[in-house]
Amino acid sequence: MLLEKNVPLRMCVACRKKMPKTELLRIVRQKETGKIFIDETKKADGRGAYLCCEKECLRLARKKKGFERSFKCRVSGLIYDDLEKELEHI
Repeated sequence: MLLEKNVPLRMCVACRKKMPKTELLRIVRQKETGKIFIDETKKADGRGAYLCCEKECLRLARKKKGFERSFKCRVSGLIYDDLEKELEHI
């Protein structure tokens, strides 16, 4: 009998779809510095939030204040702009 491996699911902060963790971007807010960035390794310390790899989801997250809700703090518009630039390279 083969056992199926449990695939961890995470929810996009924008569209609220549940998807496998590997298919989403992990955005992290470091506790000490408050810096928010894309976690390429998916193992960085800090509070994590997940986002689909689409520009539309980033726009929706900005509109719905998805990261503010996840990180429980105010997120600058400049951070969304930086995330959009980084999304273009992925």
